[in-house]
Amino acid sequence: MDEFYDICDELGIMIWQDFMFACALYPTEKSFIDSVREEVTHQVRRLKSHPSVIIWSGNNENEAAIASNWFEIPSSEWPLYIKDYVTLYVNNIRDIIQNEDKSRPYLSSSPTNGEESIKEGWVAKNPYDTNYGDTHFYSYLDDCWDWKSFPKTRFASEYGFQSWPSFSTLQKVSILEDWNYSSNFTAHRQHHSKGNKEMMEQAALHYTLPQSTDPLQKFKDTLFLTQVMQAQCIKTETEFYRRSRSEILDGKGHTMGALYWQLNDIWQGPSWSSIEYGGKWKMLHYFAQNFFAPVLPVGFEDIETLIIYGVSDLKNDLALSLLVKAYLWSSMEPVCVGVTDAVIKAGSASPIYKEPVNDLLKRCGNCTRLSCVVSFSLKANGQQYGPDNYLFLSSLKDAEGLKKPQLSATVKQEGEAYIINLQTTNITPYVWLDVGDISGRFETNGFLMLQKTKAVKFFPWKPTSTSELTKSLQVRSLMNIY
Repeated sequence: MDEFYDICDELGIMIWQDFMFACALYPTEKSFIDSVREEVTHQVRRLKSHPSVIIWSGNNENEAAIASNWFEIPSSEWPLYIKDYVTLYVNNIRDIIQNEDKSRPYLSSSPTNGEESIKEGWVAKNPYDTNYGDTHFYSYLDDCWDWKSFPKTRFASEYGFQSWPSFSTLQKVSILEDWNYSSNFTAHRQHHSKGNKEMMEQAALHYTLPQSTDPLQKFKDTLFLTQVMQAQCIKTETEFYRRSRSEILDGKGHTMGALYWQLNDIWQGPSWSSIEYGGKWKMLHYFAQNFFAPVLPVGFEDIETLIIYGVSDLKNDLALSLLVKAYLWSSMEPVCVGVTDAVIKAGSASPIYKEPVNDLLKRCGNCTRLSCVVSFSLKANGQQYGPDNYLFLSSLKDAEGLKKPQLSATVKQEGEAYIINLQTTNITPYVWLDVGDISGRFETNGFLMLQKTKAVKFFPWKPTSTSELTKSLQVRSLMNIY
């Protein structure tokens, strides 16, 4: 485990270090407190030399659990439980931190209102208050494409949506009778109440659900669609938090951090993770490469207006050109292209483009909300800064002109990596490359393919070959599930 912290030190990855208390009420008998003090002292001394550890947190969601009365504590007993809470997380764990490591801040809980929670006796009336501290936010049935549903918080320290892992991951622990979304197996593997139903309801808001008459293919398509939904939802939410870093509206905003839940899995089943059990990347993990890029154009709509923000984590100002293109779903040639010069200040997020959507559609000839998609990128002196990005102007289930493409691929070796050369006949959303049980990762995946050809690198984690990859490679897209 120490290797994890060493790698984070080397790569500059910052760690929010929780102590091992979460979503529960804990005792405060002397024997338990003595054990806690010994454990916390040991861990602080073990980890405090790592510069990657930037904050200590006493627990996960226990302040919120008491404040919201998750465990239906009678009101007459609240003072006792609050006293136990303060005893454990303030009088003991906080006391140890203050003595052992004065170099880092300590939060008694997450979410918490920080100084405001302290003023209220360490358990705030509303620990989710977006005017203070950090926030956890989950809303599985509200439309995740609607950015107005997300909290304009100081720090989004936990949020997420579930998805299922790939079929190749599930196949190792299942049999034929399990390969149905309504099977006992899928219910047994789901430990979030109504989770399987919620994923389908969220996906149905913007995508047509799988239609195949082949039960196995329908199951595979459903697994894939949950990953599409998860990736797009968390992309939308994270981009909202990133573009909120430099503005405060009605006392809310200045969002200086976003941590989605969660990174990895402990078994083969549905979860909030972006990496499957065994290490295979879900679509979300590929998306995270882009929505957490140091420089990023972020597009959204507000009051029928297309707005694009320039987001930068860099220490220097950037003078860039914003390239905005509109495509008909039925054509791979843009119907219009616009270029806008912009300066993105160091460590900031600000609007660099605004245009009423109706004006854009009129300017672009035959475009309508249903028939067109908008892409945008940032460039300077022939160099691109950050990834390409896009905005759907309608739900994809309503898109007009979106056709099932003919996708093909060839594989060739290039040093220790492999090049997948892709070809498509149409604009293709959520192009997905899968090599089954061959371990490794692609350079990019789950992308919107706007060109007829695209080369994608595959980096194997174990020795493989061109013939083995060619045999295992499957290329699909959203249109394959219809």
